[in-house]
Parts: sequence; structure tokens; C-alpha cells
Amino acid sequence: MSLNNTDASPMAVMPTGLVRRVPDDRPWYWLILGWRDITRAPQVSLAYGAGLVGFSFLLVFGLSRYDMLYLFLPMAGGFFLIAPLAAVGLYETSRRLSAGLPVDLYSILTEWRRPMQVALFGLVLLLLHFAWVRVALLWFALYFNGTTPPLDALPFHLLEPANLPFLVIGGLLGGIFALLAFAISAVSLPMLVDRDVDPVTAIVTSVNAVRRNPKAMLLWAGLIVLFTAMGIATFFVGLGLLFPLVAHATWHAYKDLVV
Repeated sequence: MSLNNTDASPMAVMPTGLVRRVPDDRPWYWLILGWRDITRAPQVSLAYGAGLVGFSFLLVFGLSRYDMLYLFLPMAGGFFLIAPLAAVGLYETSRRLSAGLPVDLYSILTEWRRPMQVALFGLVLLLLHFAWVRVALLWFALYFNGTTPPLDALPFHLLEPANLPFLVIGGLLGGIFALLAFAISAVSLPMLVDRDVDPVTAIVTSVNAVRRNPKAMLLWAGLIVLFTAMGIATFFVGLGLLFPLVAHATWHAYKDLVV
């Protein structure tokens, strides 16, 4: 694994500034720095993680209570779309740690930098999430011809071989939305937290960073999917640690990629 800052290749001059080209295995280094931030501010990082775990439990309980468990899969897929917004406080934590500023949970939750720009970008992610839920529900209705499988056995029903096309096509549709969300948000929100830029500038910079570093960013996207899947597979408990890890690492990805 390469731990040097960047390779010797020239940087791309963009309207938004400079986007570095980094080694293909660079995401592993971002994770190392992300873990370091967790150890430097465990009270904030783990509190964020615990909050996400608690929210996940409440969401599943609510869906079960109102016989809406069929929404679990699209909502789980939608997590990839809105997770960057949920991690804003953790980006701010890493920013403060990098600047040598004090870190406490109250200030992280109440003293966001540039809240209007963050809110505008969050609106973009929420609209993308709503679009994904609508597409997922439409695909569900079309595949099952308007009928809902028995809710008490829905997960097992979906895993039957006969429903493999449903999972494959649904996964491809979700992948398209997730890829779009990743491209526009890979470094956007950390950039909005760190710099006085507008959401459009941040989105263009993020897309340029992904385009200029396809292999490194593909590895990074794969690791995010893997960690999220591990967190969900552990009945959300794993998200308590993995979500802060990815969020802190995303901050360092931004600092590494964008001058």
C-alpha cells in the first residue's frame, strides 16, 4: 500500500481548483487516518455511531409496526444516498482535529459551518433518495403484479430462486442511483464544510475527483458498500463503528484529492 502523499503525475486544473491524482490503493490510507480520528475523538465518533444504530432500530420497528417491511430494502439502498449528509458532523470533527481545535459533541451538533450550503446540497440528496424510493416501489409493484408477498416471510420470499430477476434488476437500478450519489458527494460535503463554495462548485469538484481517479474511487466505493453491508448484516450494530470510520476517512479523501 502506498503511503506517499500523491504520485508525481500533474494535477488537473479545474474551474473549481486543483484535483490531485492519487495512487490506486489510496483508500486504505484514508481508512488509517479515519481510524486515527476515531481514537482522537471517540466520544463524538461513537456517539454518532450509536445514534445511527438507534435510529435504524426505530425505523425497522416502525416499518414492522405498520406492516411496511417491504420498504426496508429500498430504504436500505437509500442509505447510500443520504449517508453523506448524516455524516456532516463527523466531517466537522475531522476538520477541527486537523486544525487543532477543541472537539465536543455539543459544538459539533450545533455549530455547523455554512449550514445553508450544506442544507441545499442535502436537498439534492433527499430528492435523489425520494426518486430512488419511487423507482424501487414501482419495480416492486410491476414485478409482483400489484400484489404484496406475505410480510412475515418477505425476506425469505425475495431470496427464492424464482425471484432472482427481481433482486438482480433491483440491484442494478439501486447501483445506478448509488453511483450517481457517490459521484456528486464523494468530496462535496467535506468541501462545503471546509471552504466557502457553493453546492454546484462542490458537486463539479467531486465528479472531477472521481473521473480523474477512477480506480482509487472505485475501490473506495466498494469499501463503502462492503462496510455498510457488514453494518446492516450485524443488525445495524456494526454501523456504530463503521459509519464513523467511513465518514472520517471521507474527510481525509477530500483533503487528499482536492487542493
